[in-house]
Amino acid sequence: MNKALDETLSLEIAKSIKSKAHKTFDNAYKAALATEGAIYVQGFLVYPGKPYRPVEHSWIELNDTSGDNSLTRIIDPNLPHLHKTTQELWYFPAQSLNVKQLKAIIEESKEDYPEDNPLPIYGSTPYEYYGDVMLGGKEYLAAYQAAEAKCKELKELN
Repeated sequence: MNKALDETLSLEIAKSIKSKAHKTFDNAYKAALATEGAIYVQGFLVYPGKPYRPVEHSWIELNDTSGDNSLTRIIDPNLPHLHKTTQELWYFPAQSLNVKQLKAIIEESKEDYPEDNPLPIYGSTPYEYYGDVMLGGKEYLAAYQAAEAKCKELKELN
């Protein structure tokens, strides 16, 4: 399945939810709630330039199965704050949740840990730790390693 960043829809949704800088998880959560058929995704974003390391990030995806080819559109409500072109961004998903799952996890987190922000969501325990980043399960480690490899590739090109 192909995935492509939909710049136009990303900017439209960012405007409609009043996307805020440095609120990647909150922006994606709001976008998921406001977009029919959305899948909330957490993972890593990679772009050229310093610091040449994966950035923990969140976005939504929409599956478009019309026509012969199925395409998943990446909708990033954080796009206006990234100051990068769509060709400079690589997304590495680690965890995907439909809106029903997302709402249930948020509600449970608010009940169990009312003083903590329920986002980001790291999946079920036990968590794996890697460096300074808490990653969640093995899918987080795989996404992180793929993103890290892309960072090394981009650094070698410069």
